[in-house]
Amino acid sequence: MSDAAQRLLGESLGQDVMVKLRSNEVVRGRLKSFDQHLNIVLEDAYEIVEDKPRRLGTVVIRGENIVMITPVPRR
Repeated sequence: MSDAAQRLLGESLGQDVMVKLRSNEVVRGRLKSFDQHLNIVLEDAYEIVEDKPRRLGTVVIRGENIVMITPVPRR
């Protein structure tokens, strides 16, 4: 993982992020932790399916399945 990516994730700890997966699924939740392989832990996560959220709770997502992570703007 690049230094820039690691810095961005570090700044996003405790914040809401949106994660797009290789399977085209989108998961949103609060970033609790990550490692050098981009494995992440999200709390209060939910999957967005056809514009309807499906609650997942706490999830671990393997870095190899992640296409994109973006911070969610605060309202």
